[in-house]
Amino acid sequence: MKNMHRREFSTALLGASALAVGLPAAAQGGPVEGTHYVRLGQPLAVTAPAGKVEVVEFFWYGCPHCNVFEPMLEAWAKKLPADVSFRRVPVAFRDEPFGTHQRIYYALETLNQVEAMHRKVFYAIHNDRQKLDKPADIAAFMTKNGLDGAKFVEVMNSFGVQTKARQAKQLAEAYKIDGVPALGVQGRFYTSGSLAGSPEQSLRVTDFLIERSRKA
Repeated sequence: MKNMHRREFSTALLGASALAVGLPAAAQGGPVEGTHYVRLGQPLAVTAPAGKVEVVEFFWYGCPHCNVFEPMLEAWAKKLPADVSFRRVPVAFRDEPFGTHQRIYYALETLNQVEAMHRKVFYAIHNDRQKLDKPADIAAFMTKNGLDGAKFVEVMNSFGVQTKARQAKQLAEAYKIDGVPALGVQGRFYTSGSLAGSPEQSLRVTDFLIERSRKA
C-alpha cells in the first residue's frame, strides 16, 4: 500500500505486484539500506530515556493508508519489548486540515485520551465521513464520545498543544518525511510501506532497525 504523500492525497492503492516489492530481498539477506529504509545524513536527538530505542510513527488522521495501518501498528506496538519507546507524531504538510488534526491528537494526548479516542477519530473521518476540521464539529464529536467538547477545543488552542505541534513539524522536517504513514527509528533511520513494500513489511523492517540500533 502506497503512503499518503505531501502532494498526493488520492486513495489509490498499489497493485498486488507492487505490494511484494522488498519481500525477496528481505527474505534472503535482510532489509537493504536505500531500498527498504533510509539512513539520515545527520542523526537526530531522541526523547527516549537512555538505554531505550525510540520509534516514531508519523501519521495524519485524514490519510486512508494510516487508517488501514493503525490496527496493525497498534497490535505491533503492544508487543514491543521494554527497551523500545514508541510514540506517534501527527504531521502537517500544510495548515489545513492537517494542522487541526494535528492539534486534535495533541489535545487527546494532553487529556490522556489517546487510548480511548485515537481509533474513534480515524473511524469518524473514514467511516462516518466527518471532516473534523471545524471547532464546532470537533466539540460535538468529543461531547458525543463522553468528553467536554468546549474544554477539548480550549485545550486544542492551548499554548502547550501549539508548542507540541511546532515540535512535530520540526521533527517531520528533520526526518525528511514526505509521506505517511512512516516510521522513524532512533533518530537515524526511517521506513514506510512504500519503501518496505507493504505496511506489514514496514513493521518487519522497523524490527530490524530496532535491533540494529541496539547494537550501535
